[in-house]
Amino acid sequence: MQKNNTNRPTMNQVVGRIAGKQIFIPIAALLLLAIFNLIVDPSFFKISMDVNSAGSHVLSGYLITILDYGSELAILAIGMTLVTAASGGQDISVGAAIAIAGSVILRVLCGTNSRPDELQAPIIVAFLVACVVAMLFGAFNGVLVAGFNIQPMVATLILFTAGRSVAAWINNNELPVVSDESFTYFGGFIPGIPIPTPFFIALGCIILTALVLKFTNLGLYTQAVGINASSSRLNGLNPAFIKFLSFVILGLCVAVAALIKVSRISSINYSVIAKDIEMDAILAVALGGNALSGGKFNMTASVLGAYVIQFLTTTLYKFNVKSDALSAYKAIVVIVLVVISAPAVRDKMSSAFKKMTVKKKEVGSYGND
Repeated sequence: MQKNNTNRPTMNQVVGRIAGKQIFIPIAALLLLAIFNLIVDPSFFKISMDVNSAGSHVLSGYLITILDYGSELAILAIGMTLVTAASGGQDISVGAAIAIAGSVILRVLCGTNSRPDELQAPIIVAFLVACVVAMLFGAFNGVLVAGFNIQPMVATLILFTAGRSVAAWINNNELPVVSDESFTYFGGFIPGIPIPTPFFIALGCIILTALVLKFTNLGLYTQAVGINASSSRLNGLNPAFIKFLSFVILGLCVAVAALIKVSRISSINYSVIAKDIEMDAILAVALGGNALSGGKFNMTASVLGAYVIQFLTTTLYKFNVKSDALSAYKAIVVIVLVVISAPAVRDKMSSAFKKMTVKKKEVGSYGND
């Protein structure tokens, strides 16, 4: 007997459903970048086992670079997504905040001597102090936004402007250097493990965030406040506290990213560290299809968007794009992707696939007649 396939969705229907989903655009962008590199230079996907400066066998290649540097951007995208969803704005001070948190870590580890032979405090203590400091600065931004109703970009402009000077002041304008090799593990490789440590740190943050969103109402409350703060207040929520909390969580993400950043070079350059990373974090959120005006969000799409941004950056470096022109190339590509990821465009794409399916059914029915 012939099986009845009338209830089985057609290819157009499947594609239409996928196109209507928020995660479609970052996946499509990732595939386009992969196909482009595969056609132009297949060696882009080559992964080899090399020996690093510490004498350990580690994986190397452009894909490993994407996993490595994209991970710190993915961590920031987690906090930026919550801030965007709750406040309907973005925090443009995360780069400066990373400089402050990184400076605090080095200050605690080095003490009064900028180049000590031994660590003056355990690394975990330095990290926890940086977490407190970063969360306090996040709370400062949160108070301005939630308490005084200042637009997020305007409120965070204060720290954006003064943050790097504060970071330099913490270490008396010196450039401390940590000589302990174990400190480099957080931004490099753990001996015996060939995969970059930042990837595992990002994976841990992603899993923790997923658990929090699954077993608490944080995601629901954040979306409710972002969609309509007045209505959420009538339903018993405190919009000001939710907005405040989102900035504090972003501060925690900043501290984790700062640990990775300063661990990479065991030092800090106040004017260069995490320069323009806030723009990449915002682009990751937008590329994930999240409305920059707040409301509903998809954390998975934001994280994937972060790796797509790093994929794009690595691709541009691979083809020797000058650093001063990098932002222009990235902006052109990202603008196209963000426009495509707009809800209105996704709805039209989904409708177009549905119309194609209907026409195909009509043609099929005529043929059967």
